[in-house]
Order: sequence, then C-alpha cells, then structure tokens
Amino acid sequence: MATKQTELPITGMTCAACANRVEKGLQKLPGVSSATVNFATEKASVSFDDEQSDLKDLHQKVEQLGYGIQQEEVDFSIQGMTCANCSARIEKALNRMEGVENATINLAMESGHVVYSPGTLTPEAFVQKIQSLGYDAVLEQDQQEATDYKEQEIKKKTRLFWISAAFSFPLLWTMFSHFTFTSWMYVPDFLMNPFVQWALATPVQFWVGATFYKGAYFALKNKSANMDVLVALGTSAAYFYSVYLVLANLGMGHNMGLYFETSAVLITLIVLGKVFEARAKGRSSDAIKKLMKLQPQHALVERGGEFISAPIEDVKEGDVLLIKPGASIPVDAAVISGSSAVDESMLTGESLPVDKTEGDAVYAATVNANGSLKVRADKIGKDTVLSNIIRVVEQAQGSKAPIQRLADQISGIFVPIVVGIAIVTFLVWYFLAAPGDFAAALTSTVAVLVIACPCALGLATPTSIMAGSGRSAEQGVLFKTAESLETTKHIDTIVLDKTGTITNGKPVVTDFVPAPDIDAERLKRLVASAESESEHPVAQAIADFGSAGLPVTGFEAVPGHGIKAQVDGQDVWVGNRRLLEGLTVDEQAAERLEQDGKTAMFIAVDGKYAGLIAVADTIKDSAKAAVEEMKRMGLRVVMLTGDQQRTADAIARQVGIDEVVAGVLPAEKAGHVAKLQEQGRKVAMAGDGLNDAPALATADIGMAMGTGTAIAMEAADITLMQGDLMRVADAVRMSRLTVRNIKQNLFWALAYNSVGIPIAAAGFLAPWLAGAAMAFSSVSVVMNALRLQRVKLNK
Repeated sequence: MATKQTELPITGMTCAACANRVEKGLQKLPGVSSATVNFATEKASVSFDDEQSDLKDLHQKVEQLGYGIQQEEVDFSIQGMTCANCSARIEKALNRMEGVENATINLAMESGHVVYSPGTLTPEAFVQKIQSLGYDAVLEQDQQEATDYKEQEIKKKTRLFWISAAFSFPLLWTMFSHFTFTSWMYVPDFLMNPFVQWALATPVQFWVGATFYKGAYFALKNKSANMDVLVALGTSAAYFYSVYLVLANLGMGHNMGLYFETSAVLITLIVLGKVFEARAKGRSSDAIKKLMKLQPQHALVERGGEFISAPIEDVKEGDVLLIKPGASIPVDAAVISGSSAVDESMLTGESLPVDKTEGDAVYAATVNANGSLKVRADKIGKDTVLSNIIRVVEQAQGSKAPIQRLADQISGIFVPIVVGIAIVTFLVWYFLAAPGDFAAALTSTVAVLVIACPCALGLATPTSIMAGSGRSAEQGVLFKTAESLETTKHIDTIVLDKTGTITNGKPVVTDFVPAPDIDAERLKRLVASAESESEHPVAQAIADFGSAGLPVTGFEAVPGHGIKAQVDGQDVWVGNRRLLEGLTVDEQAAERLEQDGKTAMFIAVDGKYAGLIAVADTIKDSAKAAVEEMKRMGLRVVMLTGDQQRTADAIARQVGIDEVVAGVLPAEKAGHVAKLQEQGRKVAMAGDGLNDAPALATADIGMAMGTGTAIAMEAADITLMQGDLMRVADAVRMSRLTVRNIKQNLFWALAYNSVGIPIAAAGFLAPWLAGAAMAFSSVSVVMNALRLQRVKLNK
C-alpha cells in the first residue's frame, strides 16, 4: 500500500458547515485514511492510498459536493526546442501528468504555461519532466527574469556560431577552390591534408553539434522524431563517410573526395539561422518589453510626515505618494489633492492628456504632465492595470490559435516521412541513377534530410500571434487569447450597445430655449439652482450647465414628472407636459428636439411658461466614422439598447446605423445575440456595462470598452482600452491581417519543403546550400510576421 499526503485549496465554501460536508465526503472515499478541512484557510489535508483512490477521485468528489479546486498556474522558459515536433512532444508529456488541466508550449516564445490542480504536483515536477525529455527549463518568477534568460541563450548561440565559423571557414575555403570559376583562389597545401580537415570538422560535429545529437537522442528515446534527428543523420553521414575514406585510403594523397566541409558548414549555417531566428523572435516580444520598461522603479512615499524615495517594492496599499510634474506614476492610485493633466497614451493609445483632480483615478506608468499630485496607492504590483495588460498580452501570445493545430499535426508526421524519402533517395541513386556511386547517393540524401527540416512550419503561427497581439496591445486593443484573435477574423455582424459605447454615457444640456421676453441668464441660474438639489443624472447635467448658487427652499421631486422648488423667492417648475398641465407651452419646439433623440423639459416660473431645456447623451466623436469603417469592411452593424425607440432611432440616424433593436431589458440582450447566431451570423458584441456581460459572453466575440465595468471586461474576449468605437473596427482588421499573415507563413513553409525536397532528391542542391536555404526559410517566416508590428490602425 502506497500512502500519499496532499493539500487541496477548496473554493465555494461559505460557512463551517460547508467544510464539514467536504470533510465527510472525502473521508468516505475508498483508501482515504484521513481528511481534514479548514474553513479559515480554505484547504483540505488528505491522506490516501493511491492504489484505491487518486488525485482525480478527490477532485471529482469535491466537485460532486458543489465546490471547486483552486487551479494553479506556472510558466517556464524552455531552451533546446528546434521545431514544432519538440513543442508538441513536451506539451503531450505534460498533459499526460496526473493533475494537469492544460499545458501549452509556445515554440516562438520558447515558453510553457501549465494549469494544474494542486496536490501531489509541484512546479519543479514540470521542470524535471521537461528536462527528462532533453530540454532545459527554468521557472519564470517574473517577466524580466525570463527575458534575461533568453538573452543569455542568444549570447550562447552567438558564441557557438563564431566558434563553429572559425573551424568551418578553412573547410569552406577548400570547397570553393574545387569550382572552375574559383581556380584562381590560393589554398595552402596543409588545408588539403585529410587529417587537418578531420581535425577542423571534429569540434564542429561533436561540440557545436552536440545539441543536435542530444535532441535526437531524447526524441528517439521518446519514440518520436524532430529536426535534430534530420540534422544529426545528415551531418553524421557526411562526417563518418569522410572518416571512413581517410582511414581506408591512407597514403593516397589529398584527393579523396571528402565531405568534412559539408557536415561542418551545415552545422554552422544552421546555428547561424538559429541566432537570426532568436533575435527576430526577441523583436516580436518587444511590446511586452516596452510595457515593462514604462513602470518606474522608485516612488516618493510619505514616511513620518515627509516624502522619501523608496523602491517600488516597498510601496503598500494606502501609502500616500507625491507625483511631481513630468514623473511617471508608479502604482494605480486615487488623487487626494492637486490637479494636473496625465498622459495615458500607454494605456489607451489616446495622445491627448486627461485632466485629473481630487477623487480621480490614475494608473501605473502613465505620465504626470504639469502639476503636482498627492495620491493614495490603491493597487500595487501585479494588481495594477499595467500588470493586467502585460498578463493579457502574455496569455494571448502563449496560447494556441486553432489554425496552429494544423501545423502541429503536419509536423508530427513530417519527419518520419522525410526520413523515408531520404532512404528512397539513397537507394535510387546508388542502384539506379548512379550505380555504385556512394558519394553521389550520400550527397543527395544529406541534402534531402537538411532541406526538409520543419523549423519554418513550427514558427509560422506563434510568431504571427506574438507580433499581431503585441501590436494590437500597443494600440489599446487587448486580445485575451490567440483563439479570440483568430475567431475575430470571421465576424460578420457587430452588435453595439448604445449608452457608453456609441454615446459618451453622460447626459449634457444640448439646447436652451427661453420664452420671449425672458431674461435668459436669470432663467438659467434659477433652473440650475433648482436642479442642483436633485440627484438624478439629468438634473446634474442641468446644474452643471447653469450657474447654480441661488438659495433653494421647498424642493420637491415629483416622480415621473419633474421637480418643484422655490429659488431666490420664485416658484420654479422643471419637467414634462404633465407637470405643467394647463399652461401653454412650445409643443413644436419640444417635438423637434425629441425627434433628435433629446429629452425636452419645460420650465415654468411663478406659474408662467418660461422656456424649455433639452438634455441628451451625446454621441462619441468617432462613432459615425467608426460605423462607416465597419460597413466599408463588409460588417453588418446593429444597435441593441434598452432605451426607447424614438431616442434609439435618432442616435442611429446620426451615426449611420440601419438596424435598431430598442426597449431591450438587460436580461434579453443575450437572447437577441443568440437569435443572430441562429441565423448563421458570426457575432461580436461591444458594450461597457454590467448589463452587457451576459451578451458579451454569449457572442462569438465579446468586446468590452475599457471605460466600462470590470465585470464586462472579464466576460469579454477583447478589451478595448479606449472608449473609442473605432477600436472595434481595428480589432477586426488586426485579426484579419494576423490570420492572413499566418496563412502566408504556412503556405511558404510548406511550399518551401514541397519544392526543396524534390530538387534535393534529384541531386540539384548541394547539402551546404540546403542548410543555408533551411536557415533562411525560418528567418523569413519570422520577418514576415514582424511586418504586423508596422501596421497603422485608425486614429
């Protein structure tokens, strides 16, 4: 009997009775010798016989009781992967581990992300599993540590290349001397000595090339094949055949037709390709690096009545900070004194600074422009908006798009097929094309093995995802996953909420029409003073419009009608027709305003009609241009709002929307989205409120306006950091460009192999040229993906 001890974090317990229920449920499982649940710490400690019950049984029991297991996540940096087969092999091995919910490996980012149920597994167990497969892995404690680790690997690869180049160059020199057009080249006689060539090729083959042998060994050990197998086979064949010729022809002179230069130059070129590839991939994660560099490392914190400079790590929630003009704000905070303009372009992409006064929120890494601010730290470290953005971008770049599964499937069968083609190539050359000519058969076989390396195929999708999602983040469009980035491309219908999405979500006075012979300024002050007593948003808009301050007594709110008050000794009524029933009012002016979607209110002073005032939720500056852009892109645009039909129609006319669904209750919005989906439409929903969350979750793609609620942003697939409606069109456009870029990469990667293999098999491609072409193909795929970083989105 093998007894195991595990600790499970339980979610959903609301009282001690819940803990007792879970405890009793676990104790009833076969093989469980003891189980205790602590309600305070929300953890269960369980001892069990793993021959009768396993970790999965424990989790299922907790879930059957109506509670959950808190999932944990861990990230790794992985070195040694050379193609999609490597990443697929690691991914498959991790997903097979007991307790792993999901493991994804990103070849382009050279990283891994594992979601697992806590218990018998630890992050170190994943590192050990990766290392057992023949790769190097380290836990990522933070993004900077991962970046440093990758930079060290680039330096290591660069150093290996120069070592390899130093040994290979003399061999390359001797190879060029064999061509008729280079007969003029002088080659020292000692370089033609077979033992010198052997000595030069050996360090390259077994020192620089050790990584290929190591990778091939572990791949074959785990019953799979990858790029390392192809390179090791090809270069070993050339090297050992040359060794055989040297030993078999001792004393025969220098003209033995050796292939030491083939193996050495091949390895050198492949390593060079890896250096270029690593540097290019580093550029594709520039978006995250730029974001990381924005946050200051020190802050002026109040300690003992004075402000001192302290490391950002020492700042705690509730600390008071001083933000000087021109300084970056170190944490998310609330302004407690002072006023200034703050540049928030790093968050929203909006170039104009935002005015901040007491009570306003400011965010980490934004820049204080001109005035001093005292702020109270609300969110620090990983809880800031900046950290959340970095986390979302990393999540999107590290996840897999559905289209990548095709590349993974192809890579899984590609290498064995290539080995088979190489064997056939050798046999055809040796027995048919050039009977008995081992050298000719070997040359073509090595060329086939090298030209077929599927590096470009494995990089085609993740590099485009990295570049596309990174560029989008810089412009204020955050895709949560690679799947949402790909799915957005298929959207053909955009459903827009009205308030806060098309409009600014804040009513303002649009029209003020005093009756004839009325003092307009006096009337404005009377109305503003009366409305200042009301808490209604419309009343607040009127109070802000006028100059309040006159004494108000006898204030009365008449529900559904308006308000009554005595202002500076005069009776003031503001409201609808019912409130002023019996008075002659300007009906025609009111109707004209209401046709434009405005709320018109009549004013009476001392029992006489005095004028009217209109309030409306104003349309965002970019709304009309954004709707036009969506239509130009072939998208069907629908407005979905709970507002009355007349107001909704007026707003729709102003922005150019043809389809309006008005009077929809919050609970009904998701149903209307579902109806569109039943018609075969691919629907994106854009909204900003709590009542939009169900519809955002129902839609194929939910887009949350960054000015909205946290719940809406959590339910959405995409967060638009600005309240700008143009970002909706940008999200669709960026998705289309990224998917097109992925398809270009996949096409060229497959076309390159499809064309290259027959040419190599036919003997028209020297092995060293095949190596150069293979390296170039990987770099070209990454460079094509980097074009996405130059995309200019709408302003």
